[in-house]
Order: sequence, then C-alpha cells, then structure tokens
Amino acid sequence: MGLYQTIFDAVRSGRLAEPFDAAMIRRASGGPAHRSYEVFLPKHRVGNPGGYTELFIRVSPGLYRLNNSN
Repeated sequence: MGLYQTIFDAVRSGRLAEPFDAAMIRRASGGPAHRSYEVFLPKHRVGNPGGYTELFIRVSPGLYRLNNSN
C-alpha cells in the first residue's frame, strides 16, 4: 500500500484526525519511518515547487489535511 493510501485510509477510518503531521500519521498507521512522511507531505502539498501531485493542503507549518479536490 502506498503512503497516500495509508494516510487516506487512516483519515477516513477515524484513526487520524485532520490536520495531521508526520508523527501523527506514523502513530495512526504503524507505517514507515517518521522521516518518510516528513518528506512526502510537503513534496505533495498544493503549490509544491516540483510540480508533484497535489495530495495535501498545508494549513500551517508541518500540519496538513487531505486535498479533497482530487
């Protein structure tokens, strides 16, 4: 299962509240190392400079929510 699907499933099941940070995702999912989420979240935020898929909206430094427009 991919990182996004892990996060999406955790939010939809109620195990992860929005907004969330990398540590909250790790605790809710038991998934990959904390650092994986620290990199993944900003890389895929709305307005990211690399043009990556915009999966998350940054609500404050380090806190994100799902981009429901996807």
